[in-house]
Amino acid sequence: MQTAISIIIALIIFGILVLIHEFGHFIVAKKNGVIVNEFSIGMGPRIFSRVAKSGTRYSLKILPFGGSCAMLGEDEDNEEEGSFNSKSIWARMAIVFAGPFFNFILAFILALIVIGATGADISYVTGVSENSAAYKAGLRKGDRITKYNGAHAVLGREIYLEDYVNPLNGSEITISFVRDGEKKTIKYRPDTEKKYMVGMNYNASDAEAKITKVPENSAMEKAGVQSGDIVTEIDGTKISSGNQMSEYITEHPFGEKKVNITLNRNGRKIQVTVTPQVTETANSGFTYNLGREKQSVGGVIKYSFTEVRYEIATVLKSLKMLVTGKVSANEVSGPVGIVDVIGDTYTTARSEGVAITILTLMNLAIMLSANLGVMNLLPIPALDGGRLFLYLIEIITRKKIPKDKEGMIHFIGFILLMALMIFLVFNDIRKLM
Repeated sequence: MQTAISIIIALIIFGILVLIHEFGHFIVAKKNGVIVNEFSIGMGPRIFSRVAKSGTRYSLKILPFGGSCAMLGEDEDNEEEGSFNSKSIWARMAIVFAGPFFNFILAFILALIVIGATGADISYVTGVSENSAAYKAGLRKGDRITKYNGAHAVLGREIYLEDYVNPLNGSEITISFVRDGEKKTIKYRPDTEKKYMVGMNYNASDAEAKITKVPENSAMEKAGVQSGDIVTEIDGTKISSGNQMSEYITEHPFGEKKVNITLNRNGRKIQVTVTPQVTETANSGFTYNLGREKQSVGGVIKYSFTEVRYEIATVLKSLKMLVTGKVSANEVSGPVGIVDVIGDTYTTARSEGVAITILTLMNLAIMLSANLGVMNLLPIPALDGGRLFLYLIEIITRKKIPKDKEGMIHFIGFILLMALMIFLVFNDIRKLM
């Protein structure tokens, strides 16, 4: 029953994201006088279809992934009146770019609703250790951070993201902040210490203590712990949430003694013994806000833009980590993994009531919509970004790329994308087993 609900919710979210994406192509194509033969949601055989007076066929197809806005002459050497290729290069680029752009618009609209209802996690300093390098450099409680090591840090999560992508290693930290309307910038080397660590990232929240990352060669990895495992017990103490695990670790810091951890891995109980490793760690010396606070109308608009920027940055930095090997392909989720995340999100939020559940799923949709927008803009054949890249070549060379060659490029890209999709699906299933 729970799985069925998760799938239904996922299909609704995916359907809306694709609908908005394809509507972007559709509306800009119409504005530029391009004839749209078919506007469809999904792939495969049609399960519903209707032809409008304009001649456009509107279809719902059986497979709930993807969609299309089939324009006259789009993939043919056809320049008759009303065809896609009869339009200027700038019109064609606008039509292609509109799909991803509408996903960013959707993310912004959803952010307006979520932030309007729950507020924003503004990145002000909540505490500074008096003996820390940060305190000596001039950082104080209440300072509102704007940049952290060169990255935008208007939201607390932006600081968390930067630390996740580029963990502190003793190198100099640069922080820009505002105090009483005055902008300041400080630089300092973080304090370092040697301590016993097990090596893991997890969600420090009221939700389940789900492990989000297990660093390579860490004690947790050597013990067989995987990303996605949920900690339910540490040395006999029950753990019901990420916050509770954080409190437990603070009260019982790791040492030479081995640690017995009980995990929930997709419904299976797993027990592991972890041997903490001595690791030199760097400490920024301050804590920052991650709680949401209500905003004025102007603040809601401002932080909604910031929210979309944060989600875009998250996708780009995650891709960089994947390319540079900081995260493995096994940590990437495909359709099955996303459905599982949506299911977990729904299960965790539903006990808080309908309103909180809807807002939580909207928050997840913001991330997915921004993700879809960014991924479609990558210069990969068969994606919108691949088409835009070829149009840039056309602008530079002032010659249209023959449609047969362009079609072959996109066909090869499509095959590679399908191969990647198959890999991700099997990888998701393997992780769920």
